[in-house]
Amino acid sequence: MNLTEFNQSDRCEHFSCPERSVSPAVYILLYVCSAAVVLLTVCGNLLVIISVLHFKQLHTPTNMLVLSLAVSDFLVGIFLMLPMLIWTIESCWIFGRDFCTVFLISGFFLSLSIYNIALIAVDRYLALSNPFLYMNRVSVRITRVAIVFDWCVMGIYNIAVIYFNGILTISVPCPLECFFVLNEVWAVIDLVVSFIFPLSVIIILYTRVFVIAKKHATAIRELNNHTRPKTQKITSHSMKSERKAAKVLGILVSVFVVCLLPYFICSLLGYVIEIQAETIQNVMIILYLNSTINPVIYALFYPWFRRCIKLIINLQIFHTDSALINVLS
Repeated sequence: MNLTEFNQSDRCEHFSCPERSVSPAVYILLYVCSAAVVLLTVCGNLLVIISVLHFKQLHTPTNMLVLSLAVSDFLVGIFLMLPMLIWTIESCWIFGRDFCTVFLISGFFLSLSIYNIALIAVDRYLALSNPFLYMNRVSVRITRVAIVFDWCVMGIYNIAVIYFNGILTISVPCPLECFFVLNEVWAVIDLVVSFIFPLSVIIILYTRVFVIAKKHATAIRELNNHTRPKTQKITSHSMKSERKAAKVLGILVSVFVVCLLPYFICSLLGYVIEIQAETIQNVMIILYLNSTINPVIYALFYPWFRRCIKLIINLQIFHTDSALINVLS
């Protein structure tokens, strides 16, 4: 999925740049807020990346997917969020034609975030629907292969979209404007690949996850009402752990869908009515903010992430054997 997508038939005059009419104080405040959001996005996701990579105890299939999501969100913060916020404040693209190309190609990272969320939904569904098969078959190695495959496929797709279409730069009335042009066929393909398919996977699988989690909760209550052997206690604890993980990741997915829907709706309406470039910029910023919110969700609901942050801030990760520290208890 790329930043701003328009059909070839759209006329350039739709994208006029309004003059900035805000006071210097508001102008400075906008830049300060933008810098704070970008800093929170980059630093928050960097903490997740360091935590999962450094601590051996966190090297699980699910956390590998969390790591992949954090990397894509980190790159969104650097290559997409910062230029978009500056573009919105200035009302014009000020980075030149070459970086316009880099910026639009970097839409690849946003597509990765969407498919990482979809992979997390698949992971939780497999873990809850057949936990024994999941424990025996789904390994860290297999998950890494799936992640590499995901990155490669989305990279090839993004290159193909740009190769078969084009980038539109407008020099009047702004110094430069930066848009992505899609013909009608590729517009439909991109809508399906970037939105409809992954969103359908996410919604369907998480609906199934919540149904299964409810059944597990009922089973756990029944086990708690009877005296049971040690193996059943272990099973009950495992089921609770999987349900908790599904709940937290369900919150992450729900927030993502809320951030995605405005742009999804805007994209669909774009085939029916004319939508201003400023509107698309605003809904894109909402979508980018999902990359900022994800580390906050980890900090609120994952005790291990809070412990990792303390260890990283205190520089204890540089101590000998710090990778073996128990961060889950």
